[in-house]
Amino acid sequence: MTNKVIPYGKQSISQDDINAVIDVLKSDWLTQGPAVPAFENAIAEYCGAHYACATNSATSALHIACLALDVGIGDIVWTSPISFVASSNCALYCGAEVDFVDIDLETGNMSVAALQEKLTLAKQNKRLPKVVIPVHLAGQSCDMAAINKLAKEYGFKVIEDASHAIGAKYKDKPVGSCDYSDITVFSFHPVKIITSAEGGMAVTNCAELNKKMSRLRSHGITNIPAEMTEHSHGPWYYQQLELGFNYRMTDMQAALGLSQLKQLDNFVTVRNDIAKTYNHAFANSAIAHLTQSDDCYSSYHLYIVRLTQCDKEKHKSVITGMREQGIIAHLHYIPIHLQPYYQALGFSFGDFPNAETYYKQAVTIPLHPTMTVDDQTYVITTFFNLVN
Repeated sequence: MTNKVIPYGKQSISQDDINAVIDVLKSDWLTQGPAVPAFENAIAEYCGAHYACATNSATSALHIACLALDVGIGDIVWTSPISFVASSNCALYCGAEVDFVDIDLETGNMSVAALQEKLTLAKQNKRLPKVVIPVHLAGQSCDMAAINKLAKEYGFKVIEDASHAIGAKYKDKPVGSCDYSDITVFSFHPVKIITSAEGGMAVTNCAELNKKMSRLRSHGITNIPAEMTEHSHGPWYYQQLELGFNYRMTDMQAALGLSQLKQLDNFVTVRNDIAKTYNHAFANSAIAHLTQSDDCYSSYHLYIVRLTQCDKEKHKSVITGMREQGIIAHLHYIPIHLQPYYQALGFSFGDFPNAETYYKQAVTIPLHPTMTVDDQTYVITTFFNLVN
């Protein structure tokens, strides 16, 4: 096994996926053709949402989601410190101010108690957020019903960063139904549950939000007569209504994503089976995995454990030791507020204690559908040997 490398995440590409892309290459459309709306419609139907807007990345989807909710200069957006930087950068792109809500150590997700406490103080100081972006870490939904209740009480909008969570469920409904949020964003990066090579999707139940996001992803341009400020000059005519971006998904990407979507439920089932194997192996040990709520069915984009009894050097040596043995262990994530860019904005150590404790303990070990039983056994055995 030492000559074999086991990545923490990996795409699973079938011949059907390859054929779908080849079919597009042989067609008249490579960029903006029929595959993009077909993929959008399929994702919306899968999630039980009314609309879906495909983009070239989840970062782009987060950006236009913020813009669609009119996030701008003078506004405040809150998100989780345990996420990739895109979850907060999207608000900075809009000129807004960013702040964070500490996590629940057991799940790694945004703490509802911390959110409630922060909202109470923010209301007193007249510094309430315009938008809150909960992040479904590793594929498990945040407590969206509780967050939605607070949204109604305090008047903020909600964007679910479900970059990890396509195929997951919350209260027996697909993540992305937007029952408890204004917009949900998915990622189709190769290490995610399904892939379109690169790509993202913003789903919503609001026609106006979808219309605005669809324009913003394509330069702010429309060719729909009803949206124009004057009568069309002819069949070539279009208007730029706002400052948008080139965030469009191509037909090649959409065709791959549409083909992958057929395997989504199977991929998630396999991921859950591997997670159960890990859970069983690590039971009654010093290795604590992130707990799963009874309300949730995780898509298990990542399998994250916490080494609660290891010091800093031991924690590091476990990750480096795994890599030396051909197992690409990782750490998701470095708290965003500790990044140099964010420290320059005024954040510092001690601001979000749970997130910082999590960072000292967390390890991501490999989990993806192409793992064999031997791969799983090797990961478990190696991990135990290094921890002990």
